Amino acid sequence: MPRDDSDHSRRLSRTGAWGPVLLVLVVLLGAFGSFQYDVPRRLGWGERAGAPEAIAPPAGLDLPSFAAPSPVADPLVPTTADPAAIKAVLSPVLRDRHLGRHVVAAVADATGRIIFRGGTAGGSPAATPASTIKLVTAVAALEEMGPDHTFRTKVVSGAPGQLVLVGGGDPYLAAKPVAPDDHTPAPADLRTLAASTAAALRTAGTTTVSLGYDDSLFTGPRLHPSWPASNTAEGVVAPITALWADQGAQPDGTGVVEDPSLRAAQVFAQALKRSGIRVTGAPRRTQAPAGATEVAGVDSARLDEIVANVIAISDNDGAEVLAHHVGIAEGFGGSYKGGVQGVGAVISRLGHPFQPGDVVLDGSGLSHDNRLTADTLLGMLALGADPARPELRTVVTALPVAGFTGSLAERYEKGPVGGRGRVAAKTGTLLGVHSLAGVATPQDGATLFFVFLADEVPLEDTLAARDALDVLSSTLGACICS
Repeated sequence: MPRDDSDHSRRLSRTGAWGPVLLVLVVLLGAFGSFQYDVPRRLGWGERAGAPEAIAPPAGLDLPSFAAPSPVADPLVPTTADPAAIKAVLSPVLRDRHLGRHVVAAVADATGRIIFRGGTAGGSPAATPASTIKLVTAVAALEEMGPDHTFRTKVVSGAPGQLVLVGGGDPYLAAKPVAPDDHTPAPADLRTLAASTAAALRTAGTTTVSLGYDDSLFTGPRLHPSWPASNTAEGVVAPITALWADQGAQPDGTGVVEDPSLRAAQVFAQALKRSGIRVTGAPRRTQAPAGATEVAGVDSARLDEIVANVIAISDNDGAEVLAHHVGIAEGFGGSYKGGVQGVGAVISRLGHPFQPGDVVLDGSGLSHDNRLTADTLLGMLALGADPARPELRTVVTALPVAGFTGSLAERYEKGPVGGRGRVAAKTGTLLGVHSLAGVATPQDGATLFFVFLADEVPLEDTLAARDALDVLSSTLGACICS
């Protein structure tokens, strides 16, 4: 009778199944043994047999002796700029007729010492600075409030059943969440604030409110009287207020609204409704009660991040908001006049007061009636680059780089190629006005601050004058002037 091998077959099958497992265990044990006895020694965890360089090479292997490699270039060291050399390279370009009849030019070395002055003979030492004045505003804001300062937009309890949206002067408060990019941080936004407010209200058992809004932090006129009326129609600047969304931009992106504060309150009311809170009536301008309880709030980006964006893209709205804040902090009030007084007080404390001939009316440079000397702008650049004042560093690190970033990204197609990447500057442009103020780092290791102002440029020479400024600064960037 044949033997039933079914149990035997099953045992063989089970043994065969364990075969690979046993093989893996053997390999792992071998690997562990190798790790335990070899890898620690190689990594220096166990007893060290000796440094690799102390181990003799195998017999018969002849190794060349080690020698330090020769440098591929001379090391870059700081140099002293030669005023005569700078004059020689800049003077011919300053005679470019496209720059108009009034040109102010000056160059300073790394210490801030002015080593060259040029421009139109007999011309006034001050000129319309346009947006280069933002350097003054930025220095004052960073010094007054500190680079980590933020601006808070909040919701507080008002009259019974009422909420009050209180503007804190956040220049980049947005209507809805905005994703950050490589250059700007994510701003605070009203939709997020509404969601936090709604959550707090529901916790308190409230689902219906009326809404007021308070923009009283800033005072005085919302538009500077010296600005052209076309500025708002063209979206150059919005009415400056302590409460807005998307800098007062129209919902369709064409121009700005007449009352940015009211528009922000309407946006917030809609966001509350989206979050399940019933809002009765229309938002009304009011003043929050003193000591009112905060229901919710959102904070802006850091001040140094705001300043960086204002300088990089030449943001008029942001600059005016910052100037208003400086006026408040200095006790002069949050207005155009207060802002100018506050900025002047701060830079005076820094040892760079406004010079005779300086006339400052706003924080953005939109007024054609502004006047600045090159000395004042050079002083701001020197402060921003001063290693002893790291809190002001953003003033120079945010400068657009010639041919690469910000308002200079599409420029510097003409002139010495050395300007691209070696010049960083704040631009200034108004009708008939073109200016540059920044830093050049020539190949000889020098650091040069420069200011070029041309404020009587014929309209037909607009592009040629801009090119001439690019050539001037590129000449510095390419100069071997030490």
